[in-house]
Amino acid sequence: MYAMEQIEETVILAGIDTGNGEETERSLDELEELAKTAGAKVAGRLVQAREAAHPATYLGTGKLLELKELIWETDADGIICDDELTSAQLGNLEAELSRKVIDRTLLILDIFAARAASGEGKLQVELAQLRYRASRLTGLGRSLSRLGGGIGTRGPGEKKLEMDRRLIRERISRLKRELKEVEKHRELIRAQRKQSGLKVAALVGYTSAGKSSIENALTDAGIPEDAMLFSTLDTTTRSLMLDHTQELLITDTVGFIRKLPHHLVEAFKSTLEEARYADIIIHVVDASNPQMDGQMHVVYETLRQLGAEGKPVVTLFNKQDLLCAPVRQRDFQADYSIPASAKTGQGLDELKKALLEILRRDQIYIERLYDFSEAGKIQIIRSRGQLLSEEYVPGGIAVKAYVPKEVYGRV
Repeated sequence: MYAMEQIEETVILAGIDTGNGEETERSLDELEELAKTAGAKVAGRLVQAREAAHPATYLGTGKLLELKELIWETDADGIICDDELTSAQLGNLEAELSRKVIDRTLLILDIFAARAASGEGKLQVELAQLRYRASRLTGLGRSLSRLGGGIGTRGPGEKKLEMDRRLIRERISRLKRELKEVEKHRELIRAQRKQSGLKVAALVGYTSAGKSSIENALTDAGIPEDAMLFSTLDTTTRSLMLDHTQELLITDTVGFIRKLPHHLVEAFKSTLEEARYADIIIHVVDASNPQMDGQMHVVYETLRQLGAEGKPVVTLFNKQDLLCAPVRQRDFQADYSIPASAKTGQGLDELKKALLEILRRDQIYIERLYDFSEAGKIQIIRSRGQLLSEEYVPGGIAVKAYVPKEVYGRV
């Protein structure tokens, strides 16, 4: 019986400071968290002040020498760069440093691959990985053709490159078809929700802000929770009763992050669009994070990219239990700002009240006496609105209810 142990890789982080040193350090802090999530140990970091990354080697010649010394001192296994590298930069850096080099995008893809649990999640991750790989095949082609540079050496490399390209193209096409089917299923579910009159609130927020914890606290969804980045990738939708009769669906989304790779945005489009088609946005913020303001900016920028702006927003300043002293935070882009804690339950009743108030904006309160022959209208109220009371009296059926504006004319 042999004990299998996962080897912890030691890495060095490298980044480019284009003029905002504080922002660069924050980005590297986040990269370190990502590296830890992927199972690596960070041995050091190196930052170069430049107007832009070096087109061939990402870092300049002097910093490369400094990086080599740091690798020798720490005996690091690899380098993680804080930006998405081109195939040339990746190949040149590996040749120069004789170490494995990965970029921020590949690191995030690796975490996504480890966390994907559902069939849809695995399809989306594979599609993103293949798109990333396809954009870097030219560098691979050069390495395959570098054997001698003469007759009989160039062909096999190019042939292998073309074969890889064709296989990747075919697999991407197949994955797109499979995801189209999943997307049709999502659209069907959305159409059924709309037809039933059920409203949807989407939980959005920076990764590790506590969206899963909030959904669990509200609905007992049973979603795994941990402090790691991107702990959950697969969306979960649960029903929440705001009072005794008003139902609302709560659905979560993939966590947002700085420099979210465009491969992921494209692959996870159908999942991320849950926010676009939702009626209400619940923006979960980690109030204990010193980078809170920057993270909120990233979330709103991502929502704009998805076309999900212009909806009612309730911002939950989560993790109040981690603050030394209570602070009243405000989100001026939101309709409501609520201090909350998924751990203690603080703010959850206030959240339900805010959600109910938002739903009431599109509803009309009625008090009517219906004739017994109009019982069918009461069924419409029951299925599409909120029936508060129903009393059988000698003259008919006395009803108090809230009904959506679109069905008011029918009742």
